[in-house]
Amino acid sequence: MSINAQRLTAAVVGLSLAGTLAACGSSDAGQGSGDSKTVTLVSHDSWAASKEVVAAFEKESGYKVRVLEDGDAGQAVNKAILTKDNPQGDVFFGVDNTLLSRALDNGLFQPYEPKGSDRVKAEYRADQDKHRVTPVDTGDVCVNYDKKYFADRKLQPPRTLDDLTDPRYKDLLVTENASSSSPGLGFLLGTAAKYGDQGWEGYWKKLKANGVKVVDGWEQAYNEEFSGSAGGKKAKGDRPLVVSYASSPPAEVVFADPRPDTAPTGVAEGTCFRQVEYAGLLSNARNTEGGKALLDFLVGKRFQEDMPLNMFVYPVREDAQVPPEFAKFGPQAKDPQTMDPAKIAEHRDQWVKSWTSLVLK
Repeated sequence: MSINAQRLTAAVVGLSLAGTLAACGSSDAGQGSGDSKTVTLVSHDSWAASKEVVAAFEKESGYKVRVLEDGDAGQAVNKAILTKDNPQGDVFFGVDNTLLSRALDNGLFQPYEPKGSDRVKAEYRADQDKHRVTPVDTGDVCVNYDKKYFADRKLQPPRTLDDLTDPRYKDLLVTENASSSSPGLGFLLGTAAKYGDQGWEGYWKKLKANGVKVVDGWEQAYNEEFSGSAGGKKAKGDRPLVVSYASSPPAEVVFADPRPDTAPTGVAEGTCFRQVEYAGLLSNARNTEGGKALLDFLVGKRFQEDMPLNMFVYPVREDAQVPPEFAKFGPQAKDPQTMDPAKIAEHRDQWVKSWTSLVLK
């Protein structure tokens, strides 16, 4: 998102999903797949899939899946670009619309149109003339809030981007570094979409004056700094507002034992930015046929319906169903900020440079 989410993700999205990769093979793959019966997926840390779903693909295709996780989505994309001449795998999953142009401009992917991609909703498709990437999931980067914190203080949680600059919320928000983190960049782009080329810097000056805290990535922000997460409780996080995903609240419900009737965290819907995550066949992949089969799998209905409760992102297939608990606790934002990929490509690097000077120095 995980869009994952983390992405959600993540999810790209949501909580860190340890232990779900056993059936996917070793995550410490070397350079490339190494043999024609193994296909290597390079991704961010929020990749997750049900064992039985991956096992079914392996049985039907004859390929063993090996997963290499390469950190936050932004870090993973940068590393994939640096190693593109001798890639670590065959397929890359997890480049989203905020970084897509960087990947395409650097020749990261080769053309392939997966079977079933005609069932992908039109609004999520990109690079349709060359088919170098395929949409896999979507999610919304949004500010999450700790319900208990605000209820205990009889304070209304923020709902909009403007609210976050209100003195009532001073020193309460933590976000991720826009230069190294996908949700951090998504949040920056959301403010640029809302306030325009001339207004977003003024907004961030207000946010900085109101005590926003910036950390490197989602894991640190959500699981260490945020007071409302399962990880945050263990780490004694003291920030009740965090940039995460609209799909983070259902993750808090699904992984709680016992499960609560309502999510302990909420979403400030007026702060959301829509992300779409893509996958592609790496330009110098050693196992191109295995990579193509894996891409077919990622847009197939079985995997698409498996994603929500694993990576906490929404499917992009028009015929994929979402589990009831995911739809209940993690509905997509009704009116998220969006931005044309061409505008992101034109301004992203300069915006990030300006943001770094303004916020981190």
